[in-house]
Amino acid sequence: MRIRYKKWARPELEASEFYIDEPEKLKGKWKEQFINPNQPLHLELGCGKGQFIAKLAVENQAINYIAIDLVDAMLGLAKRNIEHAYQEANIEPKNVLITRFNIERILLLFDMQDDIERIYINFCNPWPRGKHRKKRLTHSIQLEKYKQFLKEKGEIYFKTDDDDLFASTLIYLEESGFEIVKKTYDLHKEPIFENNIETEHEKMFSEQGIKIKALIARKR
Repeated sequence: MRIRYKKWARPELEASEFYIDEPEKLKGKWKEQFINPNQPLHLELGCGKGQFIAKLAVENQAINYIAIDLVDAMLGLAKRNIEHAYQEANIEPKNVLITRFNIERILLLFDMQDDIERIYINFCNPWPRGKHRKKRLTHSIQLEKYKQFLKEKGEIYFKTDDDDLFASTLIYLEESGFEIVKKTYDLHKEPIFENNIETEHEKMFSEQGIKIKALIARKR
């Protein structure tokens, strides 16, 4: 998603207690950045405006979360949405961190010491052209990277509106040795998540009559 430049985003992020400015320095040490380092650690790749991670983190205080995006303007909005969600719940955002980074280079950020139990990927760019497909966040190239820091039996939760991306992702996961635990071609009629948090894109596509595809995959 393209978004206009927001001059306030960078200063607000740099002033935020839950924004990490140089994330590569924390490789292998992410759990230590949280008030409760012994809690499970989950990761969202491509958090966008942050509505999903904001609600998820507020509702699950016994889990620590890291959300990543590449665009300052997006992260600025995510920061504000997270603050708003926590203010409404009257609690401090102690179990969530956000950071800016290129996910293609994610192995600069995490390793097995970080003990990440789950990855969320919601409505990522489908990159439909053949020569661009390797950029997909669910491509085999990326999945092999995730395997290097996702703990044994760790999970990937994936949602998309795109039929081709979903079909290809099923193949990518099998090629990379992941087990497909659950899948659906119509999430709203066949829920596979205990508590599905509807994202901005999910609501938009559903209102257009587009079925939401989703899956849960597990590292073997």
